[in-house]
Amino acid sequence: MFKKLLVMVFGVAMAFSVSADLSEMHAEMEGCEACHAEGEPSDDGAYEVEQCAACHGELADMEGVHPAHDGLMECTDCHMPHEHEAAADVTCDECHDDGRTK
Repeated sequence: MFKKLLVMVFGVAMAFSVSADLSEMHAEMEGCEACHAEGEPSDDGAYEVEQCAACHGELADMEGVHPAHDGLMECTDCHMPHEHEAAADVTCDECHDDGRTK
């Protein structure tokens, strides 16, 4: 119970720590071409993941839960760069139940 409460509190705190609108931040970076080749999404998402890493770094080198997901998921499995609020991001319990993958 404490673990779930801690995760929820952490998630809410992270959501409010982002002051700028996420979609605006990404749109100001040269438009769609900053993340998508020729402004169009790739079929497999590989190009976009490379662009995420170019600005944010590799998952293996990041803090928090990122290294555990390296090579298993794409950034957009959890983060929604087109959404307006950080709170729109996926929370851990959408894939995990008491620390185990659903």
